[in-house]
Amino acid sequence: MKWEIKTFEQLSLQELYTILTLRTDVFVVEQACPYPEIDGKDPNCLHLLGTDNGELVAYLRILPAGLSYDEVSIGRVVIKPSHRGKGLGRPMMEQAIHFITNEWKESQIKIGAQAYLEKFYQSLGFKPVSEVYLEDDIPHLDMLYRKPVN
Repeated sequence: MKWEIKTFEQLSLQELYTILTLRTDVFVVEQACPYPEIDGKDPNCLHLLGTDNGELVAYLRILPAGLSYDEVSIGRVVIKPSHRGKGLGRPMMEQAIHFITNEWKESQIKIGAQAYLEKFYQSLGFKPVSEVYLEDDIPHLDMLYRKPVN
Protein backbone atom coordinates (compact mmCIF):
# COMPACT_ATOMS: atom_id res chain seq x y z
CA MET A 1 0.00 0.00 0.00
CA LYS A 2 1.38 3.39 -0.96
CA TRP A 3 0.16 6.65 0.61
CA GLU A 4 0.76 10.01 -1.09
CA ILE A 5 -0.38 13.53 -0.26
CA LYS A 6 -0.70 15.89 -3.22
CA THR A 7 -1.92 19.38 -3.89
CA PHE A 8 -4.65 19.78 -6.51
CA GLU A 9 -2.05 21.02 -8.99
CA GLN A 10 0.12 17.94 -8.41
CA LEU A 11 -2.69 15.55 -9.33
CA SER A 12 -2.45 14.18 -12.85
CA LEU A 13 -5.58 14.32 -14.98
CA GLN A 14 -5.84 10.53 -14.67
CA GLU A 15 -5.57 10.71 -10.86
CA LEU A 16 -8.23 13.43 -10.67
CA TYR A 17 -10.53 11.45 -12.96
CA THR A 18 -10.05 8.31 -10.85
CA ILE A 19 -10.67 10.22 -7.59
CA LEU A 20 -13.86 11.83 -8.90
CA THR A 21 -15.07 8.49 -10.28
CA LEU A 22 -14.52 6.75 -6.91
CA ARG A 23 -16.20 9.55 -4.98
CA THR A 24 -19.18 9.62 -7.36
CA ASP A 25 -19.53 5.82 -7.34
CA VAL A 26 -19.66 5.77 -3.54
CA PHE A 27 -21.14 9.09 -2.41
CA VAL A 28 -23.72 9.52 -5.20
CA VAL A 29 -24.52 6.07 -6.61
CA GLU A 30 -23.91 3.64 -3.72
CA GLN A 31 -25.34 5.96 -1.06
CA ALA A 32 -28.24 6.99 -3.34
CA CYS A 33 -27.40 10.63 -2.71
CA PRO A 34 -28.49 12.71 -5.72
CA TYR A 35 -26.56 15.81 -4.73
CA PRO A 36 -23.56 17.41 -6.46
CA GLU A 37 -20.28 15.70 -5.54
CA ILE A 38 -18.04 18.43 -6.94
CA ASP A 39 -18.29 21.33 -4.49
CA GLY A 40 -15.54 23.70 -5.61
CA LYS A 41 -13.32 22.97 -2.59
CA ASP A 42 -10.90 20.48 -4.19
CA PRO A 43 -8.50 23.09 -5.65
CA ASN A 44 -7.83 24.37 -2.11
CA CYS A 45 -7.38 20.94 -0.50
CA LEU A 46 -4.62 18.42 -0.10
CA HIS A 47 -5.47 14.97 -1.42
CA LEU A 48 -4.37 11.74 0.27
CA LEU A 49 -4.31 8.85 -2.17
CA GLY A 50 -3.91 5.23 -1.16
CA THR A 51 -2.85 3.02 -4.04
CA ASP A 52 -2.36 -0.73 -4.26
CA ASN A 53 -0.22 -1.74 -7.24
CA GLY A 54 -1.07 1.57 -8.91
CA GLU A 55 -4.83 1.27 -8.33
CA LEU A 56 -6.57 3.97 -6.27
CA VAL A 57 -8.29 2.11 -3.42
CA ALA A 58 -8.49 4.75 -0.67
CA TYR A 59 -8.84 8.51 -0.65
CA LEU A 60 -9.55 11.53 1.52
CA ARG A 61 -9.04 15.25 1.29
CA ILE A 62 -7.59 17.64 3.86
CA LEU A 63 -9.30 21.02 4.00
CA PRO A 64 -7.45 24.03 5.41
CA ALA A 65 -8.98 25.98 8.27
CA GLY A 66 -11.77 28.25 7.11
CA LEU A 67 -12.78 26.21 4.06
CA SER A 68 -15.47 24.08 5.74
CA TYR A 69 -14.98 24.82 9.44
CA ASP A 70 -12.92 27.23 11.52
CA GLU A 71 -10.59 24.26 12.10
CA VAL A 72 -8.69 22.12 9.60
CA SER A 73 -10.94 19.33 8.37
CA ILE A 74 -10.81 15.91 6.76
CA GLY A 75 -13.48 14.94 4.26
CA ARG A 76 -14.57 12.69 1.42
CA VAL A 77 -13.09 9.68 3.25
CA VAL A 78 -13.65 6.72 0.95
CA ILE A 79 -12.45 3.15 0.47
CA LYS A 80 -13.11 1.38 -2.83
CA PRO A 81 -15.83 -1.25 -2.24
CA SER A 82 -13.52 -4.09 -3.35
CA HIS A 83 -11.01 -3.11 -0.64
CA ARG A 84 -13.31 -2.57 2.34
CA GLY A 85 -12.80 -4.70 5.42
CA LYS A 86 -9.03 -4.79 4.85
CA GLY A 87 -8.16 -2.27 7.54
CA LEU A 88 -7.35 0.66 5.24
CA GLY A 89 -9.49 3.31 6.95
CA ARG A 90 -7.44 3.51 10.14
CA PRO A 91 -3.98 3.91 8.55
CA MET A 92 -5.38 6.41 6.04
CA MET A 93 -6.88 8.55 8.82
CA GLU A 94 -3.68 8.20 10.86
CA GLN A 95 -1.67 9.47 7.86
CA ALA A 96 -3.94 12.51 7.59
CA ILE A 97 -3.91 13.25 11.34
CA HIS A 98 -0.11 12.91 11.45
CA PHE A 99 0.31 15.28 8.50
CA ILE A 100 -2.06 17.89 9.93
CA THR A 101 -0.56 17.84 13.43
CA ASN A 102 3.09 17.56 12.40
CA GLU A 103 3.42 19.36 9.05
CA TRP A 104 0.74 22.00 9.52
CA LYS A 105 1.27 22.13 13.31
CA GLU A 106 -2.51 22.19 13.87
CA SER A 107 -3.83 20.84 17.17
CA GLN A 108 -7.51 20.48 16.23
CA ILE A 109 -9.30 18.76 13.35
CA LYS A 110 -13.06 18.93 12.81
CA ILE A 111 -15.03 16.50 10.69
CA GLY A 112 -18.63 16.02 9.64
CA ALA A 113 -18.83 12.25 10.13
CA GLN A 114 -21.54 9.92 8.95
CA ALA A 115 -23.27 8.91 12.18
CA TYR A 116 -22.75 5.16 11.71
CA LEU A 117 -18.97 5.74 11.81
CA GLU A 118 -18.99 7.60 15.15
CA LYS A 119 -17.28 4.78 17.09
CA PHE A 120 -14.59 4.40 14.41
CA TYR A 121 -13.72 8.09 14.61
CA GLN A 122 -13.86 8.00 18.42
CA SER A 123 -11.25 5.22 18.32
CA LEU A 124 -8.97 7.69 16.51
CA GLY A 125 -9.46 10.37 19.17
CA PHE A 126 -12.38 12.35 17.74
CA LYS A 127 -15.16 13.41 20.11
CA PRO A 128 -18.75 14.35 19.17
CA VAL A 129 -19.41 18.10 19.32
CA SER A 130 -22.91 18.21 17.82
CA GLU A 131 -26.17 16.35 17.76
CA VAL A 132 -26.91 14.14 14.75
CA TYR A 133 -28.15 16.15 11.76
CA LEU A 134 -29.06 15.35 8.17
CA GLU A 135 -26.67 16.34 5.40
CA ASP A 136 -27.86 15.31 1.95
CA ASP A 137 -30.44 13.11 3.73
CA ILE A 138 -27.69 11.11 5.51
CA PRO A 139 -27.29 11.29 9.33
CA HIS A 140 -24.06 13.07 10.30
CA LEU A 141 -22.51 14.58 13.39
CA ASP A 142 -19.63 16.98 13.88
CA MET A 143 -16.61 15.56 15.68
CA LEU A 144 -13.43 17.24 16.93
CA TYR A 145 -9.92 15.83 17.35
CA ARG A 146 -7.58 17.54 19.78
CA LYS A 147 -3.92 16.60 19.59
CA PRO A 148 -2.84 15.09 22.92
CA VAL A 149 -0.44 17.25 24.91
CA ASN A 150 2.86 15.40 25.35
